[in-house]
Amino acid sequence: MEQLSLFTQEVSMNTPLASRMRPQTLDDYIGQEHLVGKGKVLRQMLDTDRISSMIFWGPPGVGKTTLARIIANMTHSSFIDFSAVTSGIKEIKDVMKRAENDRMMGWKTIVFVDEIHRFNKAQQDAFLPYVEKGSIILIGATTENPSFEINSALLSRCKVFVLQALTEGDIRKLLRHALTEKKGLGNTPIRIEERLVNAIAVFANGDARAALNTLDMAVLNGEIQPDGSIVVKEEVLEQCVGKKMLLYDRNGEEHYNLISALHKSMRNSDPDAAIYWLARMLEAGEDPLYIARRLVRFASEDVGIADSQALQVAVAAYQACHFNGMPECDVNLTHAVVYLSMAPKSNSLYTGYGKAKADAMQMLAEPVPLQIRNGVTGLMQELHYGEGYQYAHDTKEKLTDMECLPESLKGKEYYLPGDQGQEAAVKEKLAKVKAFRRKVTPDG
Repeated sequence: MEQLSLFTQEVSMNTPLASRMRPQTLDDYIGQEHLVGKGKVLRQMLDTDRISSMIFWGPPGVGKTTLARIIANMTHSSFIDFSAVTSGIKEIKDVMKRAENDRMMGWKTIVFVDEIHRFNKAQQDAFLPYVEKGSIILIGATTENPSFEINSALLSRCKVFVLQALTEGDIRKLLRHALTEKKGLGNTPIRIEERLVNAIAVFANGDARAALNTLDMAVLNGEIQPDGSIVVKEEVLEQCVGKKMLLYDRNGEEHYNLISALHKSMRNSDPDAAIYWLARMLEAGEDPLYIARRLVRFASEDVGIADSQALQVAVAAYQACHFNGMPECDVNLTHAVVYLSMAPKSNSLYTGYGKAKADAMQMLAEPVPLQIRNGVTGLMQELHYGEGYQYAHDTKEKLTDMECLPESLKGKEYYLPGDQGQEAAVKEKLAKVKAFRRKVTPDG
């Protein structure tokens, strides 16, 4: 009997780390607090045992299968695991018949279908009558938008829960737990630097399974010491992930050094340097959406009116990062980075707002001139709101000499256009506007 116990443990320890570390209860489950945290919708459904058919939609490795198994355990239901790749209509109907018999005996059956989007219409339709009758509780998992991939009739009978990619903090917590937990790697002393644990968390990109598999591989290829401990070195981890350790703390100094290098290379119209710093950030595991947000800012701060198309390109790159994710969005970001590098430059918007902000902060109580107030009530009109307002569309030039700044700021200039790109034409037009106003009101 002892031999059987030892053999069983050996087999268990030879299974993948991700499988060994699969949590059995919600207390051990990491992530998805918006669904399973105290008082959250899915947690309440579980606590009150009012589970209905549902679809878990989210990226790989975020706990869709694990959550389905935990639900089965909490509701004391039979759990049937279906594969959308290997199961046909016959297998579905056989299982449904068994589930219907169990229901007659008072047993619940949870049918979990991983990658449910891979089932064709006929296969999905085979579930429908049993979901409608309550013979089964269907839990489907998909990485694809269920609105497009799940039959509308089936989808309408399921609640859709969106699972989010795990944070780096979640992944780090999971890795540390795996290093100390006996069912994980806790039976052997593992020596691995904290920065390498952080590196795995970054490379995993929110995928718990990928993180645990990487750690498992790194430990298996680590150096065994005379005392039986295992040392995981940087070179080993680099071999396991197939990348050089370019990683950095996203909240640390190197993070800001690299984004500064990217920004200043684009400002200096140096696309080669800009592409290099972009690659350094992406290959180090930086969130592409963070870079895209910085490009949107750059488009107005450093290009501005000199090429207003730059803002559209940057926003489009941000949307492309949402659609594609890494690694496909790397070329979208490169597109935007090169465009912004080669665009004519102007910081007139940036400096203009800075000057206006300084005045606004000092004069927050400065009243709005009466002529540009909106006199919508009789009392407002009695108080001269809107009196003296000049409607520009009524004039031949589409211009008036009406003052729109407070009296104390009369004549103040905030926007001073430059000579680059399209802003040169804006500068010329603004000069004509100001010349017109000086001609109409010479004392202005």
